[in-house]
Amino acid sequence: MAAPTLQQASFLLANLKSDATTKPLLQRCQDLVKIIDEYPAKELHLIFPWLVESVFGSLDGVIAGWNLRLLHSRSHEFNIVTEFLNPCGPMLKLVYKLQAEEYKYEIPVNYLPGPVKACIQEGVLPDCPLFHNKLQFPLSGLLTLNLALNPFEFFMFNFAFCLITPKCYPQGQHGSSTDSAYFVLVDTYLKYFLPSEGNVPPSPFSDSRGSVTAPSPRSSSISFAGYGVHSPSLLKHHIFHQPSVNADPSAQEIWRSETLLQMFVEIWLHHYSLEMYQKLQSPQVKLALLQYRLSMSSMPCQPHAPPGSGTLHTYQVLLPFHSPPPLWGLLEEPFTPTEEHVLVVRLLVKHLHAFSNSLKPEQLSSSPSAHSHAHTSPLEEFKRVVVQRFVQQKLYLFLQHCFGHWPLDASFRAVLETWLSFIQPWRYTGEKMNPQPDQNRTVPDKWESFVQENLLMYTKLFQVFLNRAVRTDLVNAKNALMVFRVAKVFAQPNLADMIQKGEQLFLEPEHVLHHRQPRGYLTPSQGGSFLSSRQKVVTDMVFRVKSHVYSLEGQDCQYKQMFGSDLRGAVMKLIQMIAQARQTAKRISDHASEVAASSSFMSWFGLGSSDLNNTFSGAEPEESGECLKKTHEFLDRALENLCLIFKLNQGQLSQLISNLGSSQDDGNCRQLPDCVQGENGLILTDLGRRQIINGLRRFDLQYQGDPELQPIRSYENALLVRLFYRISSLVNERYGGHMSALCSRPDFLGRLGRHYLTDLNSTAATHHRQSPTSRRMLERSRQARLSLRPLASYRTILLLLLLYVFGALLSLGPVSSTLVIVAGGFLYGLFMTLFRDKLKTH
Repeated sequence: MAAPTLQQASFLLANLKSDATTKPLLQRCQDLVKIIDEYPAKELHLIFPWLVESVFGSLDGVIAGWNLRLLHSRSHEFNIVTEFLNPCGPMLKLVYKLQAEEYKYEIPVNYLPGPVKACIQEGVLPDCPLFHNKLQFPLSGLLTLNLALNPFEFFMFNFAFCLITPKCYPQGQHGSSTDSAYFVLVDTYLKYFLPSEGNVPPSPFSDSRGSVTAPSPRSSSISFAGYGVHSPSLLKHHIFHQPSVNADPSAQEIWRSETLLQMFVEIWLHHYSLEMYQKLQSPQVKLALLQYRLSMSSMPCQPHAPPGSGTLHTYQVLLPFHSPPPLWGLLEEPFTPTEEHVLVVRLLVKHLHAFSNSLKPEQLSSSPSAHSHAHTSPLEEFKRVVVQRFVQQKLYLFLQHCFGHWPLDASFRAVLETWLSFIQPWRYTGEKMNPQPDQNRTVPDKWESFVQENLLMYTKLFQVFLNRAVRTDLVNAKNALMVFRVAKVFAQPNLADMIQKGEQLFLEPEHVLHHRQPRGYLTPSQGGSFLSSRQKVVTDMVFRVKSHVYSLEGQDCQYKQMFGSDLRGAVMKLIQMIAQARQTAKRISDHASEVAASSSFMSWFGLGSSDLNNTFSGAEPEESGECLKKTHEFLDRALENLCLIFKLNQGQLSQLISNLGSSQDDGNCRQLPDCVQGENGLILTDLGRRQIINGLRRFDLQYQGDPELQPIRSYENALLVRLFYRISSLVNERYGGHMSALCSRPDFLGRLGRHYLTDLNSTAATHHRQSPTSRRMLERSRQARLSLRPLASYRTILLLLLLYVFGALLSLGPVSSTLVIVAGGFLYGLFMTLFRDKLKTH
């Protein structure tokens, strides 16, 4: 029976491949629905890998698949794809059908995220339980290792990997829209498998034996604590340790929820630099953290050891093989997340907060003991630990990488909002918020533990953001908005106090903890006091904060306080930059108003100012009018919020701004930016760069090349410019020597020739500093020559037209008018040559 089945499956696969190139998507999906319903799992098993690749594309990006990231709601194929890939759709039906038969599908280790791949190739089992007991060991060597995944894991891996696979998009298209099929499917999967209300729906497709079976249980020595080292709350029953098919349906089905979340987290967030990987995988760091936890748990005041702190294999589990030292150059990957990637991560963060916050109040307030877990469903336990255990570390490293490597432009807004979404879980509680403004909403005290257990998310990333903010153009309304958003979030009442308290707990000396509780905890009936229970809570809070910081930054980290003197100086520097940007925005607005007031309808003819070198620098095209008003508003409110966060004295702040305003007058703006003299000219300092970015100072830029080759201006006729350039070039080539000889004469004729044949603008430019290249170009441009380009100006054309009209009114013909105009031009040149020196003295 095996041979006919294999032959039939091969014939089916060949037909599907042929249809993929000839039939439209709708007909293909209809055929697939029939095949999934009618064919047995043995035949579907062979077409499943090809079908997944044809939908999501190949892992190497060569095959594009259905282009889910480019398929938007406006497309007629959008509904077809979303219905086919729906959690209750045909594709998942196929997955569950194969899941019941316990088929396995291989994924090369080379396609895993860099840190996971490096971990496996080094011979160390990754912390994520998703990759445990799934390695296949071929004879060809370590670099061809594969992971054997069940159908659901294989499907979710390819779906998650589709986001980070490099795609060659058609010109004019990009995948950053939030209404794409991929974004909608991510949202649908999260709502289905991580529901905020009710349980995870059981699989609607089952075989004759009952519900779909869960994956095989892994070793009991690998617990759920492998995902984190700082939370005392553990699931009593690991969701992969399924009891039996007849067990609680919620316990039977929750494995899909954890698998989906682990796939998303590992594929989307588990990317960071080689240095960070070595830091986190260093045995010294892990051993130091373990010794610290053991010392805390061995104190007389502790009734029991923290979970996961008793054995070293919680942190590092060696694989049953030995590998040579890996080639780090091959293991390190260039990780540059796209804006689309960050937006999907933000969607994940927001949903996880809503999922975790849907925990029942009685479950949330109960103590994490074995007795309380006896009446808690696995889904409720999953909600309790999902953010801290699954997401915290990898999201912190992901955001830290983005903060440090993202370009200094407005696209950083996606990263910023992802960060702000994570540090504000109270926004996703599902409760109806009061209509009062955000800055008046006090952060509830119940979130104090969350702030403390995620302290670095608030303090370290805020410091990194400060470093970015002082290097951005705050005159740009989009950049000013980002500064305002951060200041607004941190200015929420009670949040700064929570952060400050968390820093105090981290800085608590260890000897003080031992001194506080010399005899352990005694209940009041045993002669103790109620203060001992409070001391126990304080000690536990200190342990949580220290464990969080050490697990992310290492035992030897140099922690900088958010409310310390160093950061306060950085905040004052940012305030100074904000004040400077406000004044620059005001000058840009005033300059634009003056230009608008001085312009008239004759500017179309070039009668207005044509000096493009005098254009005020520091302004972008969209930064005018309403944008400048928004910039003022954002920066003003950002200053107010920063004062609230760091309790700055309003008097000192006003004095700083006023002093800055008096020093930044118009004369100061015309000074050169701060720079030092180098071998090849001036070199900008950091202060000079910030002055240029914020438009405070600028170089006096002038065109120093060949005036004949300047870009064609808007007040010039392009056809005439090119025509006159060819004519003047021919004349200069033929009579250049005679013109140079004429201009070199010291008498009156020489002066007259220099008036008509020498460019006066190049002479004026000699008073400015030039680079060596500019000086050589200037020498060539100062040679005597004829220039007819002024005749191509609309201003000159209009003036000549008016003179011919005036001549016609005087009954002069075209030839006579031309002779009069030439004679007038000659007399004007003669006059300027005779009286130029006198005019200069005046």
